Amino acid sequence: MLRVTYIGHATLLIEIGGKRFLTDPNFDEALGKFLPRVSAPGIALEKLPKLDAILLTHAHADHLSFKSLSALPSDVPIYTPPAIARWLAKQGYRHAVGIAPGEAADVSGVTIRTAAATHRGNRYGLDRWRSATNMYLMETNKTSCFFAGDTALTAGSTRLVDHHLEAHGRTLDLALLPIGHAPWWKPGFRKGHLTGADALTLFERLRAKYFIPYHWGTFNHVTSTAFDAIDRLRATLQNHPLHPAVKILEPGSSFVLPTAAP
Repeated sequence: MLRVTYIGHATLLIEIGGKRFLTDPNFDEALGKFLPRVSAPGIALEKLPKLDAILLTHAHADHLSFKSLSALPSDVPIYTPPAIARWLAKQGYRHAVGIAPGEAADVSGVTIRTAAATHRGNRYGLDRWRSATNMYLMETNKTSCFFAGDTALTAGSTRLVDHHLEAHGRTLDLALLPIGHAPWWKPGFRKGHLTGADALTLFERLRAKYFIPYHWGTFNHVTSTAFDAIDRLRATLQNHPLHPAVKILEPGSSFVLPTAAP
């Protein structure tokens, strides 16, 4: 079974192969002092089920919350880019495990594969050595799920799926892709992020059965509200041929992969 529950922003609970994975855990009430959370987490942190691994894509504050990591069990491995793992270990998170692009890890029968995202993920302006950002592919011999973290739309965005699924005659079951919105005066946004239209294009290129958008409805941002991106995606989907395969989850709601393709 493959089940995904949207908790908020880039935090999703993924249940695949009988194991549970939590992505980019952030249960904070705000980002800094000026960007408040506008919707409660779909699952309260203390109500989470037993986890088998945490998948951390990069060091940005909306994806890496020290407060949330500290509240989670310390016996659950945190898979993250090697530079981030070393940094976390120095902060006392000894269960951080570095996994670089091209590497894989086995979590009790679920294979976790990585590729580099197109996104500069360093926490601060000068710590470029922490800029690596991972994308993850989770797969068993029956099901598969791709989590893009933060990334731009590039020719290499499908590399994980192309190499490990398509090349072996398999189809990606579920694509988890971020959506964002930036005003016209911020043209650099798409160099490291997906708009809703970009995410739909990537969904088509991945040839996945289903697409769940995330990175919306949680925090207001400096250049957009929490709902700008999803409002635009919903408008686009009204006359889009892939509309039935796009599953928009409100915080706390889940999607279970059907036994038959759409």
